[in-house]
Amino acid sequence: MKSPCILPAEVDFSDPAAPASPSFGDVYHARAGALAQARHVFIAGNGLPQRWQGHTHFVVLETGFGLGNNFLATWDAWRQDPARCEHLHFVSVEKHPLRRDDLARAHAASPLPDLAAQLVERWPPLTAGLHTLAFEGGRVTLLLGLGDARELLRELVLPADAIYLDGFAPNRNPDMWDEWLLKSLARHASPGTTVATWSINRPMRRALAANGFDVQLAPGFASKPEMTVARHAPHHTPQRPAGREPLAARARRAVVIGAGLAGAGCALALARAGMDCTVFDALPGPAQASSGNPAGLFHGTLNPDDGTHARFNRAAALATQALLAELGLPHQRGLLRLETRLAADAMPAVPGYVQPLPADTASARAGTPLAHPAWLYPGGGAIDPAAYARAMLAASGAQLRLNTPVAAWREVDGGWQLLAADGQVIDTTPLLVLAGGHGHRALLGDLAGDLTLQRGQLSHLPDAPWQPQLPVAGDGYAIADGRGGAWCGATAQDGDTDPALREADQAENLTRYARLAGLSAVPQAPLAGRVGWRLVAPDRLPLIGGLAAPGPLAPQLRLQPRRPGLIVCTAFGSRGITWAALAGQLVAAQALGLPRPLEAELLDAVDPLRFALRRQRKPAG
Repeated sequence: MKSPCILPAEVDFSDPAAPASPSFGDVYHARAGALAQARHVFIAGNGLPQRWQGHTHFVVLETGFGLGNNFLATWDAWRQDPARCEHLHFVSVEKHPLRRDDLARAHAASPLPDLAAQLVERWPPLTAGLHTLAFEGGRVTLLLGLGDARELLRELVLPADAIYLDGFAPNRNPDMWDEWLLKSLARHASPGTTVATWSINRPMRRALAANGFDVQLAPGFASKPEMTVARHAPHHTPQRPAGREPLAARARRAVVIGAGLAGAGCALALARAGMDCTVFDALPGPAQASSGNPAGLFHGTLNPDDGTHARFNRAAALATQALLAELGLPHQRGLLRLETRLAADAMPAVPGYVQPLPADTASARAGTPLAHPAWLYPGGGAIDPAAYARAMLAASGAQLRLNTPVAAWREVDGGWQLLAADGQVIDTTPLLVLAGGHGHRALLGDLAGDLTLQRGQLSHLPDAPWQPQLPVAGDGYAIADGRGGAWCGATAQDGDTDPALREADQAENLTRYARLAGLSAVPQAPLAGRVGWRLVAPDRLPLIGGLAAPGPLAPQLRLQPRRPGLIVCTAFGSRGITWAALAGQLVAAQALGLPRPLEAELLDAVDPLRFALRRQRKPAG
């Protein structure tokens, strides 16, 4: 099995003034001081804070997060500047990040104790991919990419305003300074993007110049007489892929259709990006349709090759875990997923994300004998989805317009109009997000044909013979209700529109419950539960992104022009709790052209046009 775990750094703290990496034979920062070096080389070298003043969003891209001092110094400079940009986005890649304990040790005597403590508190599990850490109520974000910089820089989608070139010395870590990597960095630059580094390595300076940067030497820091600064001034500006351009770069207001988990996640992320949001729903309250179940699970997934689904679900689950901690919303934390196909000793741990447990240990955690080993997701769990949606909507400050069905939308100059069934205009907005579930299929147009309506029935046992100490999933799931009962389910029938609770479905749910609990007999219970409907895509991934501009589809999703100011966020299936936070972050990034919280390959995997493009590529006949 390919592990998504990252190899952490080993740090030598024997010299407190200059922590070192035994693996690379180099120190993390100059002995004259990490913050002083960051302020002279990277902040002043990039013309900050002056250059971010007057900006709504400002993006810093760094190679080599190391101990995080450059981020802390930049965050501190932002805090101290009364004319600062509204939002600071700091993107950094790191192949060997520190363990949380080592990070805390590195900053035990930090001159910025409050900021350092927040960084340590939000430090993510060391799993491959992108992690979004939010600070200052979302006005400062750290997008931390864990993995090989040569791979991650190719997959990042962002516009960099300033670049920090910081890694171990070129002669100790040449892959971080070569022409190939610097060319990857240049793809994220625009005219005026600046670069700063303490190094004056000649091949590095030549590579920067070859990629359109005006390179100069400047006074260095401490014992280094010189350093390198540069400004992107290409002779010609390559056209950016149409599918990666912001969909509503100048919008300051958004309308979201749907007050369920998807819409709430979008409203929160858009509000944190500085937009005023209005959320429409046809029902009298938030989360009363697909998101209205009394309890639901959230967790990541694993597969042998750490493929698209595993990577997307891991990123989404970790985003949910972080947001729930930030919101302080009560929930059942920790989840067991039974695994019948792999032996316990074949299941590698990914610290902080997932841990394999043999059957006896899993049984102790569940409170009942289990026949199989299990994955323990310590950051997963169960929650009331409606409570989660309401918490996101409250945190967003969005205006709610309930009992207001939207029958259609149409394009007008500068935006989109929402129409009632009688054709009356309900609202006009520069950015429209279609985040409804099955009740809003008519608004999706041709996309609706790619989706399946799936009925699900959840059952309730008021006096449950087994109330799991942790939510348990496998063939079905079981969640204690906290009152002596349990929720279990759920069925899945495509195209079934029957709203009535059915005895046959209840029997199926109770049979699964009995198998999970290891009971010898299926318990009996009065018919009770809830019926709901999901929208499911053929590949079991959501639809998040812009819709095609008029005309034939481009040969690649990344080249496809999109209709400005229009984004779809739907088809969450049974994973609305897990996906909502990440989906909202992605919608906000796509709308405003901010750093995407997912790699380019995963952006393509959830693109709403992916099915149409596949049909176009399929040979006729």
